[in-house]
Amino acid sequence: MGLFGFGRKKHQNEDKADEAAKDEAAKDESLNAEHTEDAAPEPETPTTPTDTYEGRGETYGPWDVNDENAPDYDDYLDLGSYYLPFLQGIELRIKANRSTQQVLGSTITYGSSSLEIEAFAAPKTMGLWDDVRADLLEANKNATEQPGVFGTELALPVTLKGGKTLNTRIVAVDGPRWMLRGIFSGKAASDPDSPETQALNKFFADIVVERGEEPLAPRDLIPMHPPVTPAERKAAASQSEEETEGKEHLKDIPGKPTGPFDSDQQTEVKTTLSRGPMFSEVR
Repeated sequence: MGLFGFGRKKHQNEDKADEAAKDEAAKDESLNAEHTEDAAPEPETPTTPTDTYEGRGETYGPWDVNDENAPDYDDYLDLGSYYLPFLQGIELRIKANRSTQQVLGSTITYGSSSLEIEAFAAPKTMGLWDDVRADLLEANKNATEQPGVFGTELALPVTLKGGKTLNTRIVAVDGPRWMLRGIFSGKAASDPDSPETQALNKFFADIVVERGEEPLAPRDLIPMHPPVTPAERKAAASQSEEETEGKEHLKDIPGKPTGPFDSDQQTEVKTTLSRGPMFSEVR
């Protein structure tokens, strides 16, 4: 009897231990599920060549600042019309008008490949890439259309000085009132399986575009400015908060001046390009 009773108690204890273990496991699964729901999904990168690019703004980028699923671009480099993501080992070149110093675009170099990026204003009701692509085909007899990971793209060999030929791959994606164009060269233009191609495809897909509300004609470049790093943006935001803290009531003062108090005052605006581990500027 004693042995029987001990055995039953032992089984009862084992049953209780099993139930406790199941409860703990259920709690762990619940917590993991909550953390999974809270964590932002990693943006996907298109990999299958296609004639049409679907899912932009929902599954794939490039993204608009107002897209619900856009990645967090707080740590991106701000160029005004778009924000560039981080990619270890790249170099950044800024394209600017020599006479006005107006920023016109940027070029990313990664390994033996490069990616030139420009953002254009587009109509409200229709995309721009189909018309631009048709114009490029008409102007360049050597250009050919082909399916790509961002939809229909152009393969365009460019003859350089000395007779050397540079193969380029021109892609573009239409967003809300904008078109983002990328010109790939090097391995990224000729070898779809190259790690450089895959890295720059992902880089282009992770860009976040800010069209702004300024009236622009279709095909106009969206205004840009020199690069502003995440640290500079945070410092500027912090300074702005400090300057306005405790002064919120002043904005409601009737007749408050909106311009300078003295017509002889001058304001000097300085823009600093700082070097960091993310990018290096090449002039």
